[in-house]
Amino acid sequence: MPRISRLLVANRGEIARRIIRTAQRMGIETVAVYSVPDRGALHVREATFALPIGGSAAADSYLRIDKLVSAARQAGADAVHPGYGFLSENADFAQALEDAGLTWIGPPTEAIRTLGNKARARELARARGIPVLPGCEGNDPSDLRLIAAAGEIGFPLMVKAAAGGGGRGMRLVSDAAQLPAALHSARSEAQSAFGSGELLIEAALPQARHVEVQVFADLHGNCIHLGERDGSVQRRHQKIIEETPAPGLSPQLREAMGEAAIELARAAGYVGAGTVEFLLDEDSAFYLMEMNTRLQVEHPVTEMVTGLDLVEWQLRIACGERLPCRQQEVRFDGHAIEVRLCAEDEDFTPHAGTVLHFLPPPLGEGSRGPQENGSPFSWGAGGGGGAPLRFDHAIERGLTVSTHYDPLLGKLISHAPTRAEAISRLTSALGRLQILGLPTNRRFLASALRHPVFARGEARIPFLAEHGESLRRQLEQEEFGVAAEAAFSALLPHGAAPALASPFQRPLRIGHRDMHFDVPLCEAEGIAAGQAQVATLAPGRWHVQVGAVDLFLRDASFDPPPASETAVTDELHVPFSGKVVAVHAQPGASVRKGETLVVVESMKLEHALVAQRDGVVRSVEVETGQQVASGQVLLTLEAPG
Repeated sequence: MPRISRLLVANRGEIARRIIRTAQRMGIETVAVYSVPDRGALHVREATFALPIGGSAAADSYLRIDKLVSAARQAGADAVHPGYGFLSENADFAQALEDAGLTWIGPPTEAIRTLGNKARARELARARGIPVLPGCEGNDPSDLRLIAAAGEIGFPLMVKAAAGGGGRGMRLVSDAAQLPAALHSARSEAQSAFGSGELLIEAALPQARHVEVQVFADLHGNCIHLGERDGSVQRRHQKIIEETPAPGLSPQLREAMGEAAIELARAAGYVGAGTVEFLLDEDSAFYLMEMNTRLQVEHPVTEMVTGLDLVEWQLRIACGERLPCRQQEVRFDGHAIEVRLCAEDEDFTPHAGTVLHFLPPPLGEGSRGPQENGSPFSWGAGGGGGAPLRFDHAIERGLTVSTHYDPLLGKLISHAPTRAEAISRLTSALGRLQILGLPTNRRFLASALRHPVFARGEARIPFLAEHGESLRRQLEQEEFGVAAEAAFSALLPHGAAPALASPFQRPLRIGHRDMHFDVPLCEAEGIAAGQAQVATLAPGRWHVQVGAVDLFLRDASFDPPPASETAVTDELHVPFSGKVVAVHAQPGASVRKGETLVVVESMKLEHALVAQRDGVVRSVEVETGQQVASGQVLLTLEAPG
């Protein structure tokens, strides 16, 4: 069997760093690859060797099989780890590496073709008696078969990309009128993300939970599971909070789901790490959703409760070693929760930018993880216990967050004897995390963790759809409560006052969101400095963190007056940088409030920008394929005649 001496990591960011640390601890040399935006990234500097693969967009770099195979050959690598995302579930990539004589750290090519495709996985599951929801598969570009089948399945239903994962190419459809547009949009996004526009539809469970099982199999026919995870808190069909064990599962249900996951893996001849994802309805009946034929973003929570290094397991299994333990020997200790820190605001809008200040929260004594020196993970049964916090990330001051990649910055994970303690530790750590320069979902995550529904372990997939707005209002109220004090305790001590127009001749007028407030400068006396962190974004604009609260303040002295409700012309601005992938309006066309006018792709996702009121299109300022910058005018509207 092969022995790995030099490993190429075909990925970037925090997952590349995480793989590199385990490999180096095992005495394996590592090779990083990097695109143009990533040439100075942490994963590049931490690897033993690094090679450029050119390009800025993923399609020109991390999704180029030819470039990655060439880099592996040039570096003298004998194995390749794909991480997650990009080509991690691409059978053609696995085959190309095998043809080049390289060891693929993943399942056999045929297992990827079977299980990495949701349509084929459904067929296999049905054959093995594993429950699946009513659905229909199809690769007909005209979508006629899927539209016809939708009438038999009924609404609501889900449109899904057959390839890939991560919530891309997924659309919830409530009625027949929405289906054609959903199919077109999902197919476009899937083609861009995975290189395949194949779709399927299946019945939707409006109040389902997302519960998945981590499986591992070796080359000798052994297969076990390492427990389940709950990932029901999602936005854009992508998990942002994951935990293990899943709250409220009976021992019988837990055992049945584990057995079903192992049965599916065995049926496909699976080898390595994989995750079988299920939907759990309100009556605790479970149905196969899909299988991810790779390491998951949320694998750290499993590591925390088992004490095992799943990347080490992957590497050793790829070298032909047997699983080191039987199912009954796996031990689980306590509760672990992970949140995904993303460069996005509370409306889930992604933001590019530069990190101007970064200070991670204290991880505490006994913290562990593959990103730390001296990992305690062992090749064998887990012990777990005692690790309070772990932070897997690729953040540093000066990091440029690009529009070309996913907005994920890192994952913060807590571990404690009980679920309540794990929640408390994680919310506290989020409050102490400092990252300035661009919006993040740091505070939104903490608020979601504190919500009574989540605290009771009752969150289902619609959790954010049902409670997101109340969470946003709560965040705004917290901001307004400290905004005035923050202007003084942060801006004045840091020398920002001279940037304000005549600061000592008038009250200080500060803007935050759509609010303005004037505070006489004399009130600055007695306000304690040093209670806030401040970063200057541009002249007259600051990002301030006061305790756990983030504020984006501006000198509002010369703000234009608010637009009139009866303004003759309205402009549609793009809130983030990206590429225009569709324009659905032409000059002279009448549009209704809520109608999609332009679709912009940013950070690997498509975003529909809609009309804010009824009107007539006066001008269209962009065209399909054009790159646009944050704030740029896309089109203008006039009041209807």
